[in-house]
Amino acid sequence: MTRLVPWLALAAAVLLAPRSVAAQAPAPPEAAHAAEAKEPPPGKGALSVPKDDPFPSTYKAPAAPPFAIRNATLLTAAGPVVASGTILVKDGVIVAVGASVDVPAGATVIDGSGKFVTPGIIDDHSHLGVYAAPGVEALSDGNEATNPNTAQVWAEHSVWPQDPQFPRILAGGVTTVQVLPGSANLFGGRSSILKVVPGRTVQDMKFPGAPYGLKMACGENPKRVYAQRGPSTRMGNVAGYRAAWIQAEQYRRKWDKYLAEPEADRKSPPDRDLQLETLAEVLRGNILVHNHCYRADEMAQMIDIAKEFGYQIRSFHHVVEGYKVADKLAANHIGASIWADWGGFKMEAIDGVKANAAIIHTAGARVIIHSDDASGAQRLNQEAAKAMAAGNAVGLPVTPADAIKWLTINPAWAIGLDAQIGSLEPGKHADLVLWSGDPFSVYTRAEKVWIDGALRYDRSAPDTRWRTDFELGYVPAESR
Repeated sequence: MTRLVPWLALAAAVLLAPRSVAAQAPAPPEAAHAAEAKEPPPGKGALSVPKDDPFPSTYKAPAAPPFAIRNATLLTAAGPVVASGTILVKDGVIVAVGASVDVPAGATVIDGSGKFVTPGIIDDHSHLGVYAAPGVEALSDGNEATNPNTAQVWAEHSVWPQDPQFPRILAGGVTTVQVLPGSANLFGGRSSILKVVPGRTVQDMKFPGAPYGLKMACGENPKRVYAQRGPSTRMGNVAGYRAAWIQAEQYRRKWDKYLAEPEADRKSPPDRDLQLETLAEVLRGNILVHNHCYRADEMAQMIDIAKEFGYQIRSFHHVVEGYKVADKLAANHIGASIWADWGGFKMEAIDGVKANAAIIHTAGARVIIHSDDASGAQRLNQEAAKAMAAGNAVGLPVTPADAIKWLTINPAWAIGLDAQIGSLEPGKHADLVLWSGDPFSVYTRAEKVWIDGALRYDRSAPDTRWRTDFELGYVPAESR
């Protein structure tokens, strides 16, 4: 008998050896399930979780002593004007407001005789930080103009906290801003809500727990930017919105089904898509839509699209022809974030009227005076004054008690924070402005500005003012 080569003999022994019963039988289903269960769970970054907050605020309100402002005119944005009133603040919160308020011993008392107190101004359309000063290409980070749909980008990842425009709007009484991406795209990305305070990082400025907004844009901007790639027409714009919402609805259903399963029964998660995730959060009601739109017919179309896919537009922005559809805005509970008198600078803005705000206000819709401009943001009180005067001139009376809402509680509602800021009411954040006189006068200045009860701006103490790192070495003459 021919001898087998040793390795052949070993192979033959293995092949000819009787197999054990255990080796022959397939693994029971329980064993396979147990093996699968031992797989490590997906990391947090692999999951599309509703209301996720991967970059939480690190803002901390500084401790501040209690204080009261007495004998001032209070424009509360919550009711009638209080003449010669008092407001009391403790632990960063408004404690009492009224004509007669007991001030506890130890509280600092500020005499507001001849002066006015308002809530801090809220600008719900700002590009500070994403279009920082100086206006050079290196700091132009507000438009990700690479695709008609960039819902995946977040404004906070472009915000430069050292933008020297921040302290300048604080001096104009602005305490909260919604920083939006620009309007190049159908879907421009997520907004960021910031407190106007110094911070090393954007998280140091972020308003804790504020909901995100989604910037959308219709009309001339997207079709101009994408004329060579598409969409190049308004009908192309609408087709783009609808296609994106169809995909987002499918994505939402897939993830909602996965997350509804007991954790022990979950298998591999669906693929995560940051663009569709933002849109799915809109469909769930967790992200608020802020829609750049000028023309009345386009606003009506956007309302129809929102109804088709089951989401709510929170506020139209710019709204130059809002007066033509003021009743529709009111009936659909949509805010109107507008300029006082901008118009005529391009075709879709050609039909503006100065009484726009007053007409929309009279129809019962929420008017919001926004800036969309770093210079205008420094004097939003004057912008509101112009819009109020235009209404009064055409027989649509607007009172200071109305106009202050355009700057405070209405934009607070638009960004989902009206339960915390926007009016002088007990329990709300002590974001306050002490004005030298009537805030709707061109001669009036903000004298002091508090955020969460901490004094952040004092016109009488220039050496204490916030100067960004960009301005180190620059000392204004009044501070020398």
